Amino acid sequence: MNRLKVPSSFSRILDTVLPPHSLITGKVLSSSDNDADTELWQHLKFIDDPCCTACGFPFEFEQGEEALCMRCHAHKPDFDHARAAITYDDNSRKLILDFKHGGRTDGVKFFAAQMLRSGGQILEGADMLIPVPLHQKRLRQRRFNQAALLARSISGLNGIPYQTELLRRTKNTPSQGGQTFSGRRRNVSGAFSVSPEHGDLLKGKHVVLIDDVFTTGSTLSACAKTLKRAGAIRVDALTFMRVVRPQEILK
Repeated sequence: MNRLKVPSSFSRILDTVLPPHSLITGKVLSSSDNDADTELWQHLKFIDDPCCTACGFPFEFEQGEEALCMRCHAHKPDFDHARAAITYDDNSRKLILDFKHGGRTDGVKFFAAQMLRSGGQILEGADMLIPVPLHQKRLRQRRFNQAALLARSISGLNGIPYQTELLRRTKNTPSQGGQTFSGRRRNVSGAFSVSPEHGDLLKGKHVVLIDDVFTTGSTLSACAKTLKRAGAIRVDALTFMRVVRPQEILK
């Protein structure tokens, strides 16, 4: 099949009219800025093994198979496994904030590729991807569900179907930002339901939840509990970023 070749002159014109912007800084990129932008990318912290077998919290050294972090020892999540690609910190937060709140979607393919890298084991044998849903009111305000865009892009890369009609957010919960671990769990309790007309699709299935950021795992755990009650036999979670901070055993 012949591929359409874009003339270099057209590419230069396009870059002039719609100049490329750095995903990290948001600034217009010129040829002289490429090295500086590359250096910023090198400061991102990519998450790999070893990590907590349940929530994916990164360990500094190998702790053996099926090792759990302190929080999962104290409060086992309702999902089976969770993995994330990149640590959410000062070097990376602009990537996700611009995507989530600024409407910048040009990094989705990169985000999805990194999620595939980190989530290979939990994606193996999965029957479907389900993005964490937004409440209709928030969806109207934001104009798109960032988790659904990630799920669609991952599906395009690995062929696992994604389903946006199964899981619903029935409560317009307050923002999770600034809340404690216990407060986040209470906030999302009972916030999700399974669509009755599509519920049979979950029976005996291995589902992977997709979201942008893992903070405490409360939202993902609430979604997993809902999906398992509807018949899913395994629910894993995969996010682009996760917050990594010193853990305390919280009640």
